[in-house]
Order: sequence, then C-alpha cells, then structure tokens
Amino acid sequence: MIKIFAERLKKLRKEKRYTSKELAEYLGIGQRAYLYYESAVHYPDVPGLIKLADFFEVSIDYLLGRTEEQESV
Repeated sequence: MIKIFAERLKKLRKEKRYTSKELAEYLGIGQRAYLYYESAVHYPDVPGLIKLADFFEVSIDYLLGRTEEQESV
C-alpha cells in the first residue's frame, strides 16, 4: 500500500505543478522527509494525511490506495 500512496502523492503533486519543497513547507516538515513519502519509505502521520487529502481535494482512502475514487465524501 505504501507504494500506491507514494505514486499517487507524486502524481497529484505534479498535476497541480507544485514542487516537493512547496509541499514540505505546507506540511511543516523538511523536504527530505517529504521526499521519503514519495519514495515509499515513510507515511505521514495522521494530521499530515488529512492535510494532504484536503490540499489535493481527495479522500484519504484514495491516497492510501483503498479506492480508485478521488473525491472525498
């Protein structure tokens, strides 16, 4: 599941044309920590997952690969 999360996160970031540095700043973490998310090394904590889902306007289930539906309910 972490690989799906990493792929979706990177895809969403690129679609919105943000840099990894910009997303790291938004989350309040270092760029290296953020890149660990996109490299399938670590997941963000729960507040970080919520922030990412809100930022990209998708559900947490979509980010985690539990559904193919992007829309949050």
